[in-house]
Amino acid sequence: MNFVSGMVLEINTKKRKTMKSLFFILMIAPSLMMVDSNLEEISTAIRNGDATALAEFFDQNVEVAILDEEDTYNKAEAKAVVQSFFDKHKPTNFSQVHKGASKGKDAQYCIGNLKSGKESFRVYLFLKVSNGKHIIQELRFDKE
Repeated sequence: MNFVSGMVLEINTKKRKTMKSLFFILMIAPSLMMVDSNLEEISTAIRNGDATALAEFFDQNVEVAILDEEDTYNKAEAKAVVQSFFDKHKPTNFSQVHKGASKGKDAQYCIGNLKSGKESFRVYLFLKVSNGKHIIQELRFDKE
């Protein structure tokens, strides 16, 4: 193999690697955007005090902790418990403070601040990611 052939081979190899990387990014980008979109929808539901919209992201069984009461509920029960909380503490604002993901990216958490009149609550969400969608497994509201 001469020098020119070697250079052409090296350039073609680099192009293939670049194309593979680009293809991989294009394949996973939509699912990553969907995950962020789901988390934004969850945040909006909390901000609006919309238990029905929030329940769309509940797992079949959800651990819900509100102040000092904690239990595991089915989806419908969890929705009712959260709606009761929102009725008593009408949200005026919710902002994400911190979020992160597990190494395998199959679980995520979000910590936020919920304002309700003069009251403030710290909100903790633990979610699994399934088929590009966040599924809420744990939800906690603690008074600040």
